[in-house]
Amino acid sequence: MANTPAEVMNLAREAGIKIFDFRFVDLLGTWQHTSKSIDDVDEDIFEEGVGFDGSSIRGFQAINESDMLMIPDPATARIDPYTSIPTMYLLCDIYDPVTRQRYSRDPRGVAQRAEEYLVVSGLGDTAYFGPEPEFFVFDNVQYAHTNESSFHSVDSVEGFWNTGADEGPNLGYKIRPKAGYYPVPPHDTLMDIRSEMVLTMGELGVPVEIHHHEVGTAGQCEIDMRFDTLTDMGDKTMTYKYVVRNTARKHNKVATFMPKPIFADNGSGMHVHQSIWKAGKNLMFDPEGYAGLSEFARFYVGGLLKHGPSLLAFAAPTVNSYRRLVPGFEAPVNLVYSQRNRSAAIRIPTYSTSEKSKRIEFRCPDTAANPYLTFAALLLAGLDGVKNRIDPGAPADFDLYEATPAQLRRIRSTPHSLDEALNALERDNAYLLEGGVFTPDLIESWISWKRSTEIAPVALRPTPYEFYLYFDV
Repeated sequence: MANTPAEVMNLAREAGIKIFDFRFVDLLGTWQHTSKSIDDVDEDIFEEGVGFDGSSIRGFQAINESDMLMIPDPATARIDPYTSIPTMYLLCDIYDPVTRQRYSRDPRGVAQRAEEYLVVSGLGDTAYFGPEPEFFVFDNVQYAHTNESSFHSVDSVEGFWNTGADEGPNLGYKIRPKAGYYPVPPHDTLMDIRSEMVLTMGELGVPVEIHHHEVGTAGQCEIDMRFDTLTDMGDKTMTYKYVVRNTARKHNKVATFMPKPIFADNGSGMHVHQSIWKAGKNLMFDPEGYAGLSEFARFYVGGLLKHGPSLLAFAAPTVNSYRRLVPGFEAPVNLVYSQRNRSAAIRIPTYSTSEKSKRIEFRCPDTAANPYLTFAALLLAGLDGVKNRIDPGAPADFDLYEATPAQLRRIRSTPHSLDEALNALERDNAYLLEGGVFTPDLIESWISWKRSTEIAPVALRPTPYEFYLYFDV
């Protein structure tokens, strides 16, 4: 790995690199890129940057102020394993070319400011995050929407609906709905592909702890990365998605991080483990506390629960996210905390009693989220709880799906739609503005984009199921 511009250039020459690829993440959480021949790259580019049209990037600039600048971070240099022409990619930070100031809507900049704010606040010096992204790997996907018709179709050799398909021959071993957790091959057809993903991630500096088939039929998978600091984990999550998508494509399959692609089966979440440290001490740990949690951790949980509805505007950021956040599919729709209870929004893992492993797990996010914005928002919500000593109340150690109506009336639920989450974000965003981590223009741009480009178009379009319900009215 390289850490300086000179080391990057030396590494590139030694590896026979022909192309430099410069990448950054847009507001919604997708990598964008532009490339240069190595003959046009020298160490000066790490100061001068690469210009681009910010008005063509989702959620960025208006046409009359479109010029933007990306500055490569030398520590992120990696050799791309998927290009036939030797290519090295670097992640970039976004700047205004006139003021040379960091761009307020650069998600990576938000993550970096969140880490700086943690230190300035005096509440801690290091925030560790460990997301658990889930995804589907399909053999085929088709969809279309025109004025007069619409449909979607996904397929997988594992799908339970293929038990009667003529596959020449059909070898059986399909995965029943909600029965895909941990089966060995031949049910699990994706083990080698996941293992290849894991090894490739390791080569790119993304260590992995475990991988397995997930609960859903038709190729649902999970690969869990080893925890890291906030911004670095944002970088690793973007790399993770890149590896998953391109490895699947290499095997003539397609991977999706869409939260709920299949009706009546589990959707794909991204549970996020978090712990805050100071001077080498885990502030979440107290052996005498409930589930080993310290007072600091309880207040941190209180902040997450208080701000849960507005957090989901970033953590569950699509219309489709709320097809997943419904009871009955292991979805955490109840804004409570508990040890071991996976139906609570916040779970306290109890696998280990050691200080270094004590953490909390926020289970509401999904893999459509921009990781930089989501991790930063979670940190700010938790720190707001610590600063204001927000009591999370009593834990919910009972089965929430079997709770009585009286018990449920005392429990807040997650928003039922993206529009509800955005309304909550409009009402409750002061905690995000602390330390200038998020800015009003970023929040306003996020809300405006989501309403105009996602919520409104979905609301206007009839769906096939509406024909089932209403065609003969």
